[in-house]
Amino acid sequence: MMQPFKNYSLNLRGRQMTIDRPWVMGIVNVTPDSFYSGSRVADDRTLVERVRQMVADGADIIDVGACSTRPGSGQIDAQEEMARLQWALAVIGRETPGVILSVDTYRADVARRCVEQWGVDIINDISGGTMDKAMFPTMAMLKVPYVLMHMRGTPETMTTMTDYGDVAADVLDWLTRRIDELRQMGVADVIADPGFGFAKTLEQNYQLLAHLDAFHALETPLLVGVSRKRMIYMPLGCTADEALNGTTVINTLALERGAHILRVHDVRAAAEAVKLVTLARDNENRT
Repeated sequence: MMQPFKNYSLNLRGRQMTIDRPWVMGIVNVTPDSFYSGSRVADDRTLVERVRQMVADGADIIDVGACSTRPGSGQIDAQEEMARLQWALAVIGRETPGVILSVDTYRADVARRCVEQWGVDIINDISGGTMDKAMFPTMAMLKVPYVLMHMRGTPETMTTMTDYGDVAADVLDWLTRRIDELRQMGVADVIADPGFGFAKTLEQNYQLLAHLDAFHALETPLLVGVSRKRMIYMPLGCTADEALNGTTVINTLALERGAHILRVHDVRAAAEAVKLVTLARDNENRT
């Protein structure tokens, strides 16, 4: 039996929007070193084509990243990250106005400039405010939805920080405490992300998936980002380039457990999974 789907409302820069079905967040990386080469763009034409195709395929949000956070990745400085984002956000804003934009950054000043100068709707922070202590106060000031992801350490160190008692319970407790802190600071719209692949072993990722329904206790929209990750391609003995089918399987399991947003490289496949799971859930509820 599927997890019932709970609606949530988000304030997107004055637009009140309801997540009344699962949304799809399409990944666009303006980096030369993201783990999946198919997500990278480096020129205006490719960027515009990628975003337009994602919107046509059913993307509800476009998530732009300018600093790779794959395991073991080195980090560029804030100036380089912002330069990449300024280029991408200017092109997207000019060529595809009206699309809901998210920026994937853990730096508070980058988040602030993206919202204030470029009209970004959502900030997606892989560090959950741990890599820049100014992030929570900045989000309280900006008043835009904030994706709070669980991670330990940094992209360089996170693979060594997987010593949990019970991974699902520990991550849920961490998210609960961080959400409480954000609420006390006046951040109204928080989206919770358990952080698949970040400071978790392969087995721990599947333990999180098995207990995903427990995260609905957070009373926030739940984002799941597993697209083409190691937890999929390693058990299948393939590469990230070959992991679309496995990604769709795991996304479908996440949808059955009530995920509100799927963060993906392949929008059409995710949108099709959303459509079919929603149809199955609606008919299950009628019986």
